[in-house]
Amino acid sequence: MKLRTDFSSNEPEKPEPSATEKRLQKLAWVLDSAIPLPGGFRLGLDSLIGFIPGIGDGATALISSYIMAEGIKAKAPKTVLIRMLGNVAVDTIVGSIPFLGDLFDIGFRSNVRNVNLLKEYLHQPSETSRSSAWILILVMIVLFALLLGLLALSLAILQAIIGLF
Repeated sequence: MKLRTDFSSNEPEKPEPSATEKRLQKLAWVLDSAIPLPGGFRLGLDSLIGFIPGIGDGATALISSYIMAEGIKAKAPKTVLIRMLGNVAVDTIVGSIPFLGDLFDIGFRSNVRNVNLLKEYLHQPSETSRSSAWILILVMIVLFALLLGLLALSLAILQAIIGLF
């Protein structure tokens, strides 16, 4: 019986993160996860700044746009950049809802999502671009269905109002 002496895995080694990746990871951590809470939850400056009525979520969206700017510098494809923009938009829009939006902010972590998306693109560009394209197509289909539903609801409400007279 021969003993196995090579214990290396068949998985490719992950490349060492670049200085930019490390900087973006640190920024995302500060914005989304730096402060531990009881129960294993974490929040960051994004959540804290988001508590400021009127300007908090807009301010954090501006800070989050730095990660997107790095994606542009890295020549990430439009599909990846649109996903990153979508993450910031969801975080900003939902986060602007008083209290519930702040709770959403704690769990959604758009900055960590965007840094991970950018890292995936940098290390596996074709796979990330393809999956981003499929996600965008799915989002467009869902938005179109919602638009049709809102149109049908609007027509039903209009018909009910006209029936009152």
